[in-house]
Amino acid sequence: MSYTLKGKHLIAGDWVSGDATFKSEPAHGPVNTFPVGTPALVDQAAKAAEEAFWSFAYSSREDRAALLNKIADEIDARGDEITEIGTQESGLPEARLQGERGRTVGQLRLFASHILDGDYLDRRYDEALPDRAPLPRPDLRLMQRPIGPVAVFGASNFPLAFSVAGGDTASALAAGCPVVVKGHSAHPGTGEIVAQAIDAAIKACGVHPGVFSLIQGGKRDVGQSLVQHPLIKAVGFTGSLGGGRALFDLCASRPEPIPFFGELGSVNPMFMMPVAMKERGDALGKGWAGSLTMGAGQFCTNPGIAVVIDGPDADAFVEAAKAGLSEVSAQTMLTEGMADAYRDGAKRVGATSGVKDVLTTSCDLRNATPYLFETTGENWLSNHELGEEVFGPLGLVVRVKDMDEMRTIAKAFDGQLTCTLHLDDGDAADARSLLPILERKAGRILANGFPTGVEVSDTMVHGGPYPASTNFGATSVGTMAIRRFLRPVCYQNIPADVLPADLV
Repeated sequence: MSYTLKGKHLIAGDWVSGDATFKSEPAHGPVNTFPVGTPALVDQAAKAAEEAFWSFAYSSREDRAALLNKIADEIDARGDEITEIGTQESGLPEARLQGERGRTVGQLRLFASHILDGDYLDRRYDEALPDRAPLPRPDLRLMQRPIGPVAVFGASNFPLAFSVAGGDTASALAAGCPVVVKGHSAHPGTGEIVAQAIDAAIKACGVHPGVFSLIQGGKRDVGQSLVQHPLIKAVGFTGSLGGGRALFDLCASRPEPIPFFGELGSVNPMFMMPVAMKERGDALGKGWAGSLTMGAGQFCTNPGIAVVIDGPDADAFVEAAKAGLSEVSAQTMLTEGMADAYRDGAKRVGATSGVKDVLTTSCDLRNATPYLFETTGENWLSNHELGEEVFGPLGLVVRVKDMDEMRTIAKAFDGQLTCTLHLDDGDAADARSLLPILERKAGRILANGFPTGVEVSDTMVHGGPYPASTNFGATSVGTMAIRRFLRPVCYQNIPADVLPADLV
């Protein structure tokens, strides 16, 4: 074992133990012990974050960029340790953890570069017009400013990219907001190693230690106290619809309501155009099987539903998907709870009236094997639960009579992270008729690809109408994610020697 764990919380630069403990549940390797979070620790971390805000929020963009880059350096320096414990805790292969680490540090460096450019500040200026009639205009300047301490909930399905130093933490720090992270109990050791890297970076850069805290484990009271703490000004969350909605409601019911940026669930439907299906339905079926089973189907962009026009081309597509899925052996899921939920979801879908089994498998313990079902468009429309996410490698084919019914199906979907069009020459008119519908349903629309891959870039949107996310105007991936933790401030007739440096 090459990594060294402290087995403690990190509260504003101090490693803190606790009386109650919990044990990790790794897919393989040693079991480790960690302290259980408490509301008292939440209060301590939030107060330290508020104290840090007064210096960190008003630090230079250069200093914040240096911190982000240093965090990336420190994570890379612990790369082998992170891969070792990450594979043990999650059951994910080494290549996946290494790729996710690359995405995580790449995101930190991208945000550092982005804030140095300064465009994210959205600076605007209306010069004074003292002689304007009938009334003069004052000197007006606008700039985005950080909102305050941010709470982040680590995600179960991404131990790095959506966890302790993931997109929510990175974007909040880039904005100038201190962060309090509630680590996920599925990978507490991985979270601690990353927290060690952040702690080292904070100390090396001379930043106030209250800028970051990690609280491990804890029951529902810890999450509730975190989102309801009066010093917390926003929340970032990636997780289940039920858990996320409960936290969202708590944020809204506070004496001072705060924004809850939750990414909660999506089935990411694909709409298969007739010419594409005729020309390459077999290849599309095989491609879908590969995307559906990538990472045991544990991606929030997993394309769980394919909408096809019934007929021989649909038959070929389904047979190809079945053949591809049949070749996939059991995969280890991130937690036993996820594996149980996946099996329950498969049973629910398979037991729904009008649903036909195409491929059924059996899996136990922490393993997942693929399932494939099909139903008619009419039956899908009459069973709303068939549009609900099953987290794992399960696919549902919805056979529709024609393009009219396909458009009806598209309108009936809840909000999604992604929608996909598979089309060839000759499908443009049908695709154009669907596009306005899909624009209202998803944050990202793809053509001739599979959504299980989210580019970290200026143009990426990872969000969508509810329940894909709780704030349809935001994204949790890409540089626009920083804007979630900023608000506009207008400065009227403020002297130049008093204005923030970025406005002068």
